[in-house]
Amino acid sequence: MSTQENKNGKAAINISEIRLAQSNSYNKLIANNAAWVERKLAEDGEFFKNLAKGQSPEVLWIGCSDSRVPANEVTGTKPGEVFVHRNIANVCVHSDMNMLSVLDYAVNVLKVKHVIVAGHYGCGGVAAAMSHKQFGLIDNWLRHIKDVYRLHANELDRITDETTRVNRLVELNVTEQVYNLCKTTIIQNAWKERHDLEVHGWVIDLASGLVKDLKVTSSSPDNLGYVYDLNVEAVAAH
Repeated sequence: MSTQENKNGKAAINISEIRLAQSNSYNKLIANNAAWVERKLAEDGEFFKNLAKGQSPEVLWIGCSDSRVPANEVTGTKPGEVFVHRNIANVCVHSDMNMLSVLDYAVNVLKVKHVIVAGHYGCGGVAAAMSHKQFGLIDNWLRHIKDVYRLHANELDRITDETTRVNRLVELNVTEQVYNLCKTTIIQNAWKERHDLEVHGWVIDLASGLVKDLKVTSSSPDNLGYVYDLNVEAVAAH
């Protein structure tokens, strides 16, 4: 039988229907890829040949994993123009080797000129961090956002509307992640060597599709305070 029964003997799950739907959604991806390739070749017969030669993006995008905020779609850019790293709630943690490896490669090998931390209003990760619920393994990740909440609790707790409060934490979280990036040796060493690297903070409004620049762009360690100013020369000498 294609239908499983529950403990009461009643039909609960139609396995055939589930597998058919699963197969259709998967096959749709393959078909969409073929259609995409056809469109690209119609526009430019050399597109993929040129794409295979290498990449030289000027932007590193550190965004949320939310499926509604793909970097290329949001920015209207082509493959090869944006180097991308995404995680839950666009968090930049100094112990995250995944993020740091992407940052190091983008800054020191690809020589990107812009690093953009891109959050979005209505972020589920930020909303979860503001709650007192347990969600499992992800609680360890959400704690980094809770730390941002703690830093700005006086402001946030005065906001009575929950949606407005979550969206404000979205903005504050992006700002803190920009500062976290600027505190890394990767960014600070790059600033010592060149003057064409900027770190930006954006928030995407899903309701309009528009990007909000939070005006927290940094191009030097001047705004970090002396505690985070790293003596690059001393490390090199050692």
